[in-house]
Order: sequence, then structure tokens, then C-alpha cells
Amino acid sequence: MNFKFNYYLLIISMVLFSCSEEKITEDKEFDIEELTISDIHKAYEAKTYNSQQLVQAYLNRIEKYDTLTNALTIINENALDIARSLDEEYARTGVLRPLHGIPLIVKDNINTAGLPTTAGSLALQNYIPEEDAFIIEKLVNAGAIIIAKSNMAEWAFSPMHSESSTAGTTRNPYNTDYVPAGSSGGTGASIAANFGTIGLGTDTGNSIRGPSSHNALVGFRTTLGLVSRSAIVPLYLRNDVVGPMCRSVEDATKVLEVIAGIDAKDPLTKYSEGKKPENYTQFLNKDALKGSRIGVFRTLSEDNPHPEITKLFNNALVQLDSLGASVIDSVVVPHFQDLRQNQWCATFRTDVETFLEDYVKNDSLKTIEDIIAVGSTSDFARERLVRNAAHSGRWEDSEIPCLDAYTDIRRIAFREAIENVMDSLKLDAIVYPSWNNPPAPIDQFQEEYKGDNSQVISPHTGQPAFTVPMGFTSGNLPAGLQFLGRMYDEPILIGLTYSYEQGTKHRKPPELN
Repeated sequence: MNFKFNYYLLIISMVLFSCSEEKITEDKEFDIEELTISDIHKAYEAKTYNSQQLVQAYLNRIEKYDTLTNALTIINENALDIARSLDEEYARTGVLRPLHGIPLIVKDNINTAGLPTTAGSLALQNYIPEEDAFIIEKLVNAGAIIIAKSNMAEWAFSPMHSESSTAGTTRNPYNTDYVPAGSSGGTGASIAANFGTIGLGTDTGNSIRGPSSHNALVGFRTTLGLVSRSAIVPLYLRNDVVGPMCRSVEDATKVLEVIAGIDAKDPLTKYSEGKKPENYTQFLNKDALKGSRIGVFRTLSEDNPHPEITKLFNNALVQLDSLGASVIDSVVVPHFQDLRQNQWCATFRTDVETFLEDYVKNDSLKTIEDIIAVGSTSDFARERLVRNAAHSGRWEDSEIPCLDAYTDIRRIAFREAIENVMDSLKLDAIVYPSWNNPPAPIDQFQEEYKGDNSQVISPHTGQPAFTVPMGFTSGNLPAGLQFLGRMYDEPILIGLTYSYEQGTKHRKPPELN
């Protein structure tokens, strides 16, 4: 009797599930604008829609609007099949992985199995990796779905704009007459335009935070050593970081939680041993600014700023104060202008040729000279290739060895000067505008490239620096507020940026038409 009862119960539940699936299949109209990971997982649990329908909705939006931005280079033709598999898994287990069914956009210099990784270049246009990069494997295992790869400045050379030989020029979705910055401009524009839920960029000096600032996004440049850079086309590996570019601090934190970790193929990550907390989401505290001490770094914020940025920045300081922070104005770092000099090193030849040897393995493509011989449609990229072929070592004084952030004497001195001031003033973070100027017109990006503050400190010191939206200038152009922390202070920065974001709500989507 119990067996029959249970059998009938099973049949009824299967019919109900089938009906539910049929209803989901028929009802495909839902709003994907500004969806978060949490929103999506709640919808999966409520059976409002499934992964397949979400992916299809994003694909429809990409088809409709990416003609305006030119942000993406290739769509993953397997995305719907992956989504179907994840739907079947969830139906079977009732368990959602951390990023289960979350559409991900990946910058086109990060190895993705079965999808081209070109770094925007003709030399790599036919390179299709057989294996995922370490961080991609972690994201896929967490349930993320690579929906597309994003355009970038060729070889990640430009912080100003995102132009490649493989896909052309990306435009800012907030105003297509302006740049989205570089080099991760494709990720910035596509996540801002809601072509995916979460995105990845890389940052040698600016390239996560710059495009995030220009596209009203949250961008995390984490401590050097916290996240692996293996199987990623390098620019200057000693500075390179890969990290999240998302519409919210919470989503960026959830991505960081997955990708942070030690990778044997990236020796720098050994420095993070014992420094990663059990989880990062525990630090998402709306009240984190209460009782905090925030230093204002006028050395950068007053370096020939645009008046509208100054107004937004000063308003941000008032907002920090109103949210409970003690704002310590005019923080001074002794010898700052001297310490910031002679930090850049031309390691592109060594780094990219090592990548070619380890991953591309093409006998006709082994050197920068081979890359130059293949050619480029970008005048800017051609000039940078020639310049990097002709230089090695430190740009200003080649006698000082170019080492990593933990062993380079100039980098250590720069970091210690900043952290000593933070310690003496008991600061939780230092703030300044991510850019002192609004995005440049797309046809004047070189003449109007001004105010890029992201290049100055954290790429050299190794410190984490996060940017969050702080409002818009005229022309509907976004601006970002940057928080700089001590080494491995991601937990503190997560709390502060989340508190500021939740207390101000500056993020708004672009109006695409």
C-alpha cells in the first residue's frame, strides 16, 4: 500500500514538474536588466525561469544592442547546452553551485578551452586553447557559464581606449561618442550594458578600474599574489592582475571568492598562503563605514582635475561622512613624487614570449618580431609593439633590477611609505577619483587622455584598489571613486565599498536605443 502511494505521489510530482517546465518554456519574457547573482538564484529556486532561458535572454539582448557598443568578440555557441546541463543538475540535486547558471563575460586575453584567445591581435587570431586558465576552471566548476568573450585594447597596451585588430573599436554604452577606457573596455561596456551578469578584466596599471569607472561598474584590483594569472596573455606580468568587473560589490565579491587561491603555475600566489579568509561575503556589511577612518589623497585628486569630477569627489566625501566615516583630509605621503618615479619595467618581451612557448606552441610565432611580422590594423598597437621590442628592464634606470612587488626595492619603499602613513593616521583606506577627467571622445582619445589615477600607486606597490560608481558628469558619463587598502586588506575594502555603494546607489544602467 505504501509502495503504491509513493508511486502515485512520484507520478503526480513528475507531472507537476513537467507542467512547471512547460510554463517556464512558454514564458520567456522577463527583465534581465541589472540582475544580480542573488536575483538569479532566487528565480531558479522559484522556477521563474531557468538557466537556458536566462542565457537566451542575454543572447537576445546582445544581438539587439551590441551593434551599438561592439563590446564582444565571440559568442559561446555551447552556452545554451551548458545551461541545459546545469538545469538538469539542479533538477536532480536541488543544489545550486556558488555561481550556478550565471552568465560570465571573459576578456579576450584569458585562456578559455574551445574559444579563441586573441588578445585582440592578428598573431593570435587562430589560437584556441585546449585548456581553461586556472581561474576559468574555478569559475566553471562553480557553475558559471561563459556566454561570450570581450573586446580589448590590442595586447592590453592602451589604458585609453579598446581597439583591436580582431574586432575593431568598442564604444561606451552610456554615450557611444566616448571611450569605455582600456584595456578591458569590452568587459566594461558589456557588463554595463547588461550583456552578462559578471565579467572578468585584467589590470596592468588601470585596465580593470579604468573601464569600471567609465562604465559605472565595480572593479576590483586585488593584492598582487591573491589571484592567479597563469594562462593569461601578459602585458607586464610583474604588475598584471585579473579580477571581477561587475554591477555590484556583492557580485564582485562572489567572483573573487571563487577565483582567489594558490596556483602552482603562478609562483606569486604562494605569498597569499594563509591570507585568504574562509569566505569574503561575510564582509558585505552595510554599516562598515561607521567608525571607519578614510584618508583623502589630494595629491592625486587635485592633479589638474575636471571641475565636474571635483564636484562629484567632494560630494562623495560628504557622503562618506554622512555614512559614519571619519574623513581625514589632505593625507600626505612623504617623498611621494620621488617614490612614484622609475617604477615601470618593460617586461613584455620576456612575458609574452614565455606565454607563446608555454601555451601557443607555434613554431612560426615565438618572438615579438614574429608578432610584428604578422602585423596589426592598429597604429597604436604597432607603435607599442616596436617600442616594447626595443626596450627591456626599467624604463628610466635599467641598473635597478625589475622584480616582483615583494622583492623589488623601489616597489617595497613606495608601499612602505604609503602604509606607514596609513598606520600613523589609523586609516582603513585612502580615497581619490579613479579618473580626474570624464571619458574622452572616441575620436580624440589620445589628445584627451587625462586624469588616469589608477596607474600611479597600486600596480607598483601591489596594494588592492577597488573602484565604485560615484555619479555622472554631463553627457551621461560615469565617474568612479577609488579605495586603496593595505596588502591583503580585501575584507576591509569589501566592507567599505559595499557600505558606500548601498548608501549612495549611484549605479544606473545605460539607455540603449
